[in-house]
Amino acid sequence: MPTQKAWSKSLLKPAREFPLTLLSIIEGKIPQGLRGTLYRNGSGRLQRGNCRVGHWFDGDGAILAVHFAEEEAKATYRYVQTAGYRQEEAANRFLFPNYGMTAPGLFWQKWLKEVKNVANTSVLAVSDRLLALWEGGSPHALDRETLETLGIDDLSGLKKGMTFSAHPKVDPQTGEIFNFGVKAGAKGTLLLYKLDRAGKIQQQGSAQIPGFPFIHDFLLAGSYLVFFIPPVRVNVFPVALGLQSYSDALQWKPELGTQILIFDRATLSLISRSEGDPWFQFHHSNAFVDRDGCIIAEMVAYEDFRINQYLEEIARGQTQTIAKGTLWQVRLDPQTGRILAREQLLDRGCEFPQVAPQSVGQPWRYTYLSTHREGVKGGEEIFGAIGCFDRKTGELTLADTGENHYPSEPIYAPDALNPQQGWLLTVVYNGDRDSGEVWIYDRDRLQEEPVCKLQLPHPIPIGFHGTWKGL
Repeated sequence: MPTQKAWSKSLLKPAREFPLTLLSIIEGKIPQGLRGTLYRNGSGRLQRGNCRVGHWFDGDGAILAVHFAEEEAKATYRYVQTAGYRQEEAANRFLFPNYGMTAPGLFWQKWLKEVKNVANTSVLAVSDRLLALWEGGSPHALDRETLETLGIDDLSGLKKGMTFSAHPKVDPQTGEIFNFGVKAGAKGTLLLYKLDRAGKIQQQGSAQIPGFPFIHDFLLAGSYLVFFIPPVRVNVFPVALGLQSYSDALQWKPELGTQILIFDRATLSLISRSEGDPWFQFHHSNAFVDRDGCIIAEMVAYEDFRINQYLEEIARGQTQTIAKGTLWQVRLDPQTGRILAREQLLDRGCEFPQVAPQSVGQPWRYTYLSTHREGVKGGEEIFGAIGCFDRKTGELTLADTGENHYPSEPIYAPDALNPQQGWLLTVVYNGDRDSGEVWIYDRDRLQEEPVCKLQLPHPIPIGFHGTWKGL
């Protein structure tokens, strides 16, 4: 049996909210040019009463906001007040099915029961509100300062049954926002959205897709939108009857290969559709169009779908499944969708790849990611370091947070005073002290100590995705 590691303490009890609080500095100094807000989302509650969720993806979403201004930082942490969260709070028990769990009750009481929108996966900061995102439904709008939940947001265009996924892409030059959703049916439908910088849908498109696939992320590459659809399909019938959760109904079908769809970003119309070898990926880092007109895409890829079992184990506080994702690059012909080349860039377990926001859809040099500490191969441990991969030299620079210290996905924050300067922010769970901290690194000196460490009032459970919004 695996031993219980220090990271598990951050997930085994429900997170505690806290109001807007001035943060004390543990060491260092807040950079003068760090002006804006770090937002992070994740599963804040994985248990009610004596019942635990079935998967890490099932937890109620809770948002951390850290506001930086005038060399000080204030933070607040609040649950997203979804309708399902409020009902379960009142009942003090789970009431709804979710990604890794079925609804409670007798057989016929499970049929066609609506899945709870947990609003726990990511965040998007638009001009006047913060959107808490989740794969299977509409976003929730929150006040950007206080994190008060304002309610479901239809983005001036989402209709009932339309989903809005958790990894929108923001064009740094135009401010346009692109995203997608998946609609189940006899034939699956991929829904495409183009929004303005205020978060209002301006244009929609769609395309038929095979079955009901698992699509978590996509890419903006110059004038294209690129989707790699892994060979994972949902067996819809037992899910609809409440006999299986979505997670249990997901089937790995390598014989289907990886489906590749490329769209014109201007018209949201399909340009090409093709098929490649089977692999699975949750997250891409970035893509661009090279001088030859080919698409260069980067992602963290897995040889199969064992990562889902590993993430299920995280919710129980003990992991043993080995599911190694590594950094890959794919070169595509956009007119045919054909893979021209595919190569592994980094043979080291990693996830949550990021680029500077000004590089989205454009050529870039540095990819920031989460990885293991030196000598740690995964299995029982989760990521204990963040890194910077230099695409030009092939070198990886590590920021090792130390034993029993677990950093979240690194978020890039441009310096407000110097456009050549940038910072990497990560929320760290300190397993020795059972506390939460915010660490700030110079993006060019990850191998050195953080320039500042800040103390949070309570520990923040290890979560999923975040964003930076400058002033």
